[in-house]
Amino acid sequence: MSNSPGSIELGLPALPAKPYPPEVHARLAADAKELIGRYPVARSALLPLLHLVQAEEGYVSATGIRFCAEQVDLTTAEVTAVATFYTMYRRRPAGKYHVGVCTNTLCAVLGGDQIFDELKQHLGIENNETTEDGEISIEHIECNAACDYAPVVMVNWEFFDNQTPDSARDLVDRLRTGAEVQPTRGARLCSFKETSRILAGFADAREGAVDESGAGGAPSLAGLRLAKGEALPGTHGTKVVSPRHEGTEA
Repeated sequence: MSNSPGSIELGLPALPAKPYPPEVHARLAADAKELIGRYPVARSALLPLLHLVQAEEGYVSATGIRFCAEQVDLTTAEVTAVATFYTMYRRRPAGKYHVGVCTNTLCAVLGGDQIFDELKQHLGIENNETTEDGEISIEHIECNAACDYAPVVMVNWEFFDNQTPDSARDLVDRLRTGAEVQPTRGARLCSFKETSRILAGFADAREGAVDESGAGGAPSLAGLRLAKGEALPGTHGTKVVSPRHEGTEA
């Protein structure tokens, strides 16, 4: 692997790093000041700052780490430790659309492993790689926190539920052609960089996008309804679980 500046060794950005160009630095510094101002201690803003620099380059580069360290008076080693702990911070450039396939137990058993394998073959890339056109990157996710909709694929952290190998292939093909793709739940897609800026804590300026976010679907709320003693659809009024207060003395 190359040892040139900016290369990646063992998945870590090469250091020391060059600073951002002056105009980029000034713009990001203004954003960073706003983020830091939301916290009583500057270093508490590190996570949103990492999303901010990821929004700039599509990953957390050595330059981004240096910028974050300077803003909150930490060492680059301290910032790197945080950036490499959380998997949402990319160590390599993401595609315009970052596809995460859940391969944890339930999704895997229901087809997640097959979806991931077939997508890699279809796209001609491996885990954490990006297609040559820069449109799609792919990553296996340990859990998308959506077991009730397994197997689940996420694109820029928006949900695509109950996927199959065929539907997942169709999804990435439509993304590469620029077709409008609507998640099963949540707001319409924006680019990975735009998503990162939203995650940093800046408002989604797209009209109606916030209202599209929605809430938990019926499978997500089934356990709550059972705990309340409600009957689920299709059970003909039969209560699977009695309310906790039934049968107890006042």
